Amino acid sequence: MADNKPSRGWQGTVLKLFRAGEYELTVTGREQLSEHYLRLHFDAGGMLVDRQVHPTMWIRMWFPGGAKLHQRGYTLVNPDSVSDTVDIEFALHDGIASRWACAARPGDAIGATVLGSSFTLPKPEPVGYVIVGDTASLPAINSLLDSIGDAPATVFLAAGHDDDRDLPVARSAGVTWIDRRDSGAALVEAVSDAAYDAEDHFGWVACDNRTTRAVAKILREDYRIPRTSIKAQAYWAEGA
Repeated sequence: MADNKPSRGWQGTVLKLFRAGEYELTVTGREQLSEHYLRLHFDAGGMLVDRQVHPTMWIRMWFPGGAKLHQRGYTLVNPDSVSDTVDIEFALHDGIASRWACAARPGDAIGATVLGSSFTLPKPEPVGYVIVGDTASLPAINSLLDSIGDAPATVFLAAGHDDDRDLPVARSAGVTWIDRRDSGAALVEAVSDAAYDAEDHFGWVACDNRTTRAVAKILREDYRIPRTSIKAQAYWAEGA
């Protein structure tokens, strides 16, 4: 009998060769945090048992789309190794992952792969942090803020919708929301205008690909943060 299961394509083959951890997550509940932001609760299917979870840790989730499965990276929210449960937050837009999340109900399952996520807090501890992102990277930013405790942090967040500003952020002090409608230009300008000598700080930025590159350059040149003290990763691609 032919196997009609959707294919993971060459990406799935490569991950298999690297012996990536494969799990099945099962939806146990949902919270609509705003019109454009959804949190799903999952049974982690053994993924968190005896696994060390690091700040900003992400997994690859496999979403159906035609004859193929498409991978998207999502940050672990509220991972609990004792109960083996985790939340995933979705900044909703017209995409494969968002469509699946909006339709998901308790009992629905989805494949997940653990491979490639790595991040450790800088040592020695920096004087402070400059953190830049948007709603796509908000789960990672909250994870980072939780991990650094009371360390000083300047946070810039891009809001694509008015209700984004009401989303939960791990701290309130030092957080600036910037209106983002058609591009990241306003966010880049805000980060540039607020520049100060942060040579002894750590920079973390995760936006769309163009904005991430632009902000990382500002952190290096205007904030004087050394390249080795900047973690910059595009979380999504403009127009994709």
